[in-house]
Amino acid sequence: QVHLIETGGGLVQTGGSLRLSCVASGRTVRDYALAWFRQAPGKEREFVAVISGNGASTLYSESVKGRFFISRDNANNTAILQMNSLEPEDTAVYYCAANHWTLLVRPASYDYWGQGTQVTVSS
Repeated sequence: QVHLIETGGGLVQTGGSLRLSCVASGRTVRDYALAWFRQAPGKEREFVAVISGNGASTLYSESVKGRFFISRDNANNTAILQMNSLEPEDTAVYYCAANHWTLLVRPASYDYWGQGTQVTVSS
């Protein structure tokens, strides 16, 4: 079992930045890829970014590439999503997720989820 807790959401103006954190606990966290997904009202949950267990590999959705950056600190069992140049379209609940394999983009491929943190970007 892996437990995930997200923090760092909030309200920001267009063009601003936010930093989301995901603290993981439970099984050996470094064995898990950690990802961020988001879900806006009335929309399906969508992939944002994922980082491999050792932090060497990352993958981003096209909509956030070049603006968002994912990293992890295995010593502190934490994954970070640095979000820059935020746009109103980035408004959503952001979820941290873990899977025991690799850089997967489908929500159904993830075994563990956090409770989510709200990000709101005002125009």
